[in-house]
Amino acid sequence: MRFDLQVIASWIKPGSKVLDLGCRTGSLLSYLTQEKHIIGTGIEIDEDAAGQAISKGLSVIHGDIYEELEDYPDNAFDYVILSQALMQVSDPETCIRDMLRVGKLGIVSFPNFTHYKNRLQMFFTGRAPMSKELPYEWYNTPNIRVIPITDFLRFCEGMNVPIVKEVAISTYHHDEKGRVITFLPNLFATFGIFMLGQSKG
Repeated sequence: MRFDLQVIASWIKPGSKVLDLGCRTGSLLSYLTQEKHIIGTGIEIDEDAAGQAISKGLSVIHGDIYEELEDYPDNAFDYVILSQALMQVSDPETCIRDMLRVGKLGIVSFPNFTHYKNRLQMFFTGRAPMSKELPYEWYNTPNIRVIPITDFLRFCEGMNVPIVKEVAISTYHHDEKGRVITFLPNLFATFGIFMLGQSKG
């Protein structure tokens, strides 16, 4: 399992109710079900990926995140996870607020656009950066936004959303391995992972 998913899994308490938004083929849900004995549900818009997750015996809905979230009551889950999908949602503020309505805690992860290799690539080539974390050309990327760690922190502050836990990581060529970045994470981390609490405002 990818290192970022290992970090997320380590934050989940056994026996929790978990909703995984954009769960793809269900690798995280499958792991949490087997190792943490969670009660898990996934939402995935890609029909083929959702089908693969369902074939693993997981409870996964093929549908749109926004539409499906509306159907859940407040505090229906202990955790709502949005792993490497924030770049693709059309309205991040609404998505985060809905996550924290139906879940007591939200977990968000994303590639850090301002990693130093991306900066150098833009500086020396003058082109949109491509990397293992951002593997698309500008014209075929599913991402509709790029996210620096620093900007996400400001975003949460502006929404009055408390950050309960955070970690910046850098992954190696094999995604199963990585390390935590504590020095200048906005420059040296390839991913940011955040646990968000419900707004007090």
